[in-house]
Formats: sequence, structure tokens, C-alpha cells
Amino acid sequence: MLEKFILRFEDLMPNLAAAAIILVGGYIAQRITLRIMGKALNIKHVDATIHKFLMSMVKVILTVIVVVSALSAMKVPMSSILATIGTAGIAVGLALQDSLSNVAGGFIILFAKPFRCGDYVRIGTDEGTVDVISILYTKLNTIDNKAVFIPNSTAAKSPVTNFTNEVSRRLELSFSISYADDHRKAMDIIKSVIKSDSRTLNSPNEPLVVMSEHGSSAIVILTRTWVKTEDYWPYRWDIIQKVKEAFDENGITIPFEQVDIHMAKD
Repeated sequence: MLEKFILRFEDLMPNLAAAAIILVGGYIAQRITLRIMGKALNIKHVDATIHKFLMSMVKVILTVIVVVSALSAMKVPMSSILATIGTAGIAVGLALQDSLSNVAGGFIILFAKPFRCGDYVRIGTDEGTVDVISILYTKLNTIDNKAVFIPNSTAAKSPVTNFTNEVSRRLELSFSISYADDHRKAMDIIKSVIKSDSRTLNSPNEPLVVMSEHGSSAIVILTRTWVKTEDYWPYRWDIIQKVKEAFDENGITIPFEQVDIHMAKD
């Protein structure tokens, strides 16, 4: 038995040596390939999320190729290798259906690019700044600094509103004035406040100030202006404050909801 084992081992020595050389050479080749690929992606300024995703995927593919090549060098039948890989793939696929759908959703997000890291978005009912797009989850940081983890499959299927994707945004505000006040004077005041702000854009449309409604207790004046996306919220708050201050200086009244009750005498 010992002699047979030694003879069998001697017969396998060339195959084992070839497999070992393939494993060592494949490992070295994998490291070199990944290093070159990483430098190339950095030179091309590829998005960090896509960079990590591609590096991980290529590493897995190269590892599979090296292992299969080593097994083939050991004279393991290719049909057996493929059957084993197929069986394992089916078992893993059935066990990880949700995870695989998240991976597929990650591919859709990475290549369709409905949003990127740093964008402020609304995904379904969740809203926040995109912090990380990983293989399985997309992480949002809310305004009050809560972390929201959304499965990529959900993010890929949900309606997505990207608030920071475009260079500029349209701001729409409504101001109410009393029926006793001069609406033309109020409109001129609002126009003056808007035009005096250097952040106001005249493209794609010039500022619009119009009477939009005869309300139950007030005349409603509508404004539409364009502003750079990064200036949207500071600009909005400043315009509201400046219009109120200008109304006060010029005697324009901002009415409040009120109900008149008439008592009938018997």
C-alpha cells in the first residue's frame, strides 16, 4: 500500500507542481493587475463607489480563473469542476435571492447614475444626502444626522427625486397682502427685493411676480425665481425675511386668518 501511495504521489508530483506554480503566479498576476487597474481608474477620476465595486468584481473573477486553472492542471475533469460550480451557484443563489437582487440594484444605480455620493435626494419616503453606495445598500444621512440604509433593490425600483443634480433650481414663493393695501405697490416692493439680491438668476427665465389668487382673507402674490442649487435655501430664507421687512417699512399688511361671527338678536 505504501509503495502504491508513493508511486501515485510521484505520478501526481508534476501536476501538483504545475498547480502550485499556477496558484503562486496567479496570485502575483492578480496583485499586479489590480494595482494597474486601480491606478488607471484613479487617472480617469472614476467615481469612488464604482472604483471599489469594479476592483472587487475583478478580484473575484481573477480568483475563480486561477483556482479553475489550478484544478485543471491537477487533471481534475473540467466537467466535474463546472458541475460543482453550477451546483454551488444554484444553492448560493437560492439562499441569497434578496442579496443578489440588491447587488443587481447596485449595478443599476452605479451605471444609470440617478444619484451620486454627495447628492441630496428623496428615495421613496426617505430623504437625505447620499453618503455611501455599497454593493447591497445605499446610505443616506438625513438633515438631523440620522443614517438611513436603503436596500439597493428598493432604491432601484423606487421613485427618486434628486434635488442637487442640476446647476440651478426654481424657487416659488407666495406672499399674502390685505385687500385694503395697494397690490401694485406690494408687487413693486417684491420685485425690488428680488432684483437687489445678487444671487437671483435671469436664466432660464427672468423673475416672475404676479397676482395669483383672490383668497378668502388676502390677495396672494406669486413669485418664481431661479437660483443656483447651492444657494437655494439661504436665498429662500433671505427673500422671505427681506420682503417682510420691506412690507413693514411701507405699510403693507400681511393678514392672518380670521372669522367674523354675527350674533342674531331675537
